[in-house]
Amino acid sequence: MAPITLYFLQTSRAIRIAWLLEELKLPYNVEAFNREPSGDTPTKFRDQIPVGRALAIKDGDLTLIESAAITEYLCEQYDHHNVLLPVDKVARAYARMWISAAEGTFLVHALAIMYGSGVAPEAAEKLHVGLSTQVHRDFDWLEDELRCGASKFLLGDTVTVADTMMGFSVAFIRKMGLRTKQKTWPSINTWLDNIEATPTY
Repeated sequence: MAPITLYFLQTSRAIRIAWLLEELKLPYNVEAFNREPSGDTPTKFRDQIPVGRALAIKDGDLTLIESAAITEYLCEQYDHHNVLLPVDKVARAYARMWISAAEGTFLVHALAIMYGSGVAPEAAEKLHVGLSTQVHRDFDWLEDELRCGASKFLLGDTVTVADTMMGFSVAFIRKMGLRTKQKTWPSINTWLDNIEATPTY
């Protein structure tokens, strides 16, 4: 069987899937693409991938987009020991909660700040004040979960899909400075350090 192909766009959610593939110890090929100066996806990428999304894999005859869907597919197909997507019902439910929260909570709120600045720069500061409150609430929630869990990663002392999905979201928000510089979250900082120290990252 041919190795999986990861279509990797510069500075994109593909980081999540590259890390997951390394954790699964799967052979894979990378087709890398640089963004246009405008930040858009290049034409060559859009020609190959459905709807021009910035992340896709090809596994045999299957081409799949969306990091959450790809994550669940790869685990169902190749995580034979249920390390990354736990078999325990409660742990699996929490893993899926974080898979959803990575995009549906954390990035939704943070990206609204970034996109809002571009669409309505004259109202950016007022917009930022309101939206940053929600970003801080999101980070406070994650901080509490990590502190109460008292382990290296979100669901224990080993990496799971909760970390591969959430790690990108939180690191991206921090790197872009989307209203997270005014406050510190020590447990999140330690968690990100643990992620970066992971050999597969």
